[in-house]
Amino acid sequence: MKVRTRSSAIIGTLCLVASLALTTASADEPVSPGRTGTVALTALTTAQSPTAGAAGPDGTVWIAERAGTVRPLNDQGLGQPVLDVSDETTTDGERGLLGIAFDKEFTHFYISFTNLEGTSTVDEFAVQDGTIQPDTRRTVLTQTQPYSNHNGGDITFGPDGYLYIALGDGGSGGDPHGNGQNLDTLLGKLLRIDPKGGEPYAIPPDNPFVDDPNAKDEIWAYGLRNPWRFSFDAGTGDLLIGDVGQSDWEEIDWAPADSDGGENYGWSQMEGNHPFRGGTEPANHVPPVHEYDRTGLGCSVTGGYVYRGDEIPDLKGRYVFSDYCDGTLRTLQMESGKVTGVSDLGVNAGEVVSFVQGGDKELYVLASNGSIFRLDPA
Repeated sequence: MKVRTRSSAIIGTLCLVASLALTTASADEPVSPGRTGTVALTALTTAQSPTAGAAGPDGTVWIAERAGTVRPLNDQGLGQPVLDVSDETTTDGERGLLGIAFDKEFTHFYISFTNLEGTSTVDEFAVQDGTIQPDTRRTVLTQTQPYSNHNGGDITFGPDGYLYIALGDGGSGGDPHGNGQNLDTLLGKLLRIDPKGGEPYAIPPDNPFVDDPNAKDEIWAYGLRNPWRFSFDAGTGDLLIGDVGQSDWEEIDWAPADSDGGENYGWSQMEGNHPFRGGTEPANHVPPVHEYDRTGLGCSVTGGYVYRGDEIPDLKGRYVFSDYCDGTLRTLQMESGKVTGVSDLGVNAGEVVSFVQGGDKELYVLASNGSIFRLDPA
């Protein structure tokens, strides 16, 4: 591991990157009944295969690069790495540095990556005056991965102050080990832990399966295939998950801010609203709030954020998302957990890997070719 404590702007275009394969399918259904002319994509800089980002201290945005580096984005551009774990991870399959997060006080920084053996790993660093303290590093959680795909890897702190961790079903295809519906594994789940409450972490006492001897205490929700990106609505606290489909359907799942957890999103008995390969819909299945098929250009949903910034008033309150193969930015308008409108924003960012929400709640878009965009008024 290498830690650099000084940032300087870089000029020019960095190396073109290999694309991040999130799935193997090839089509999408156009989902927008209308287009809006409210937004533009402003190209800010390029990175080396960016995968994730997080609002950082002093108004910065920190960007994770898949090979293992973290760089701060500021008014001068993309700075030199403040963290480098590239000798501890690989980029084969869907592996690499997949998620980063700060706690609410910016006193701790977390990374989610697959190590050289492919094990999903979440590590913590103390942060002082906006600088990572390398000697404080500790491993919070690990999960063995049977295959090199469907790692999930997104991490974020919820409004409740707990750390949420998304893990895919373990990979291959069709969930061969039945992990999505198996409560005795962390794979195919959204986890909820308290990294500061114990060693290596504590279980929040109100987690839904704490009193179930046949379930892992860390589980918050299950029945997920590859929840590549998820977020909490900064205005309401609602949870939204973009879960990548197998062959036919991409889905976005939702839970209200007052949820007690325990939602079963259906995989691998269900793919979206549809039985998967003769599966039976679980009695407690929570169907997606939105799904789209693959008869068009899309193949892999990239979950985003509910826009809560001030620069684009017409976008406020809409969930912005995209697709890795299609690249068009789309929105969902929702009321009480029901989608009331789907829109095409009329802009395309290429192979969209991730969205980032800055401290000011403005949105950034990361593409696999390295492009970093900011969503601005048209």
